[in-house]
This record gives sequence, C-alpha cells and structure tokens, in this order.
Amino acid sequence: MASNSMSSYGSGSWTVKQNKAFERALATYDQDTPDRWYNVARAVGGTTPDEAKRQYDLLVRDIEIIDNGHVPFPNYTTTGGRTKGRLRDEEKSASLGFVTNQTTKDVIIATPQEHQY
Repeated sequence: MASNSMSSYGSGSWTVKQNKAFERALATYDQDTPDRWYNVARAVGGTTPDEAKRQYDLLVRDIEIIDNGHVPFPNYTTTGGRTKGRLRDEEKSASLGFVTNQTTKDVIIATPQEHQY
C-alpha cells in the first residue's frame, strides 16, 4: 500500500520492503492463525510482534478513515483510459489491495492474484 503524508500506515521506520512483507504476511497469517503477530513479525524481519500488531492497528484505522469518506480521491480513469469518472467505493478499496467486511470491519488483504482485474 502506498503511503502519503495523510496516512499513518506505513509511516515511521518501516521500509517499503518491510511494508510489502507485512502485507504478504497478513495474507498468509489470518486472524485464526495461532501466534499470528509472532509469525507476521518474523516474516517482516526487524520488528517485534507488538510492532506488527501496532502496524496492523494503524492500517485498520486508515481503512476506516478511507471507508468513512475522510480521504479525498482524485478522479480516476475507469475503463482502459477512455472514460473518466469516479470509482465506486469498492473499486477504490480494491485498487488499494484490500477489502473490508462491513459487518465485522475485518480487513482482508488481497493476494496479488486476487488483486488483478
């Protein structure tokens, strides 16, 4: 996930490589995985389980901010560069590589294969 100055996720001392490893680890170790944060931290490298959990909490908070419409989105091209317009909320979330379950607010990180259109 690309970070910007408005985003708290990805901020701090995590490298781009660590953030990518974090996203892959979240896709690998779901909420039912025993010792999830230990496994995520080990996959990321150079971080502790508490830091991995804190990074996840920041990601969830950023997703909630986006889902609640507090982040302005630019106009995106919606179909092969021919039609300009606004993306629907689910398209915005999918373009960022995640989907939220509105009932439980669980975060589901898409794998690279699932992320392709």
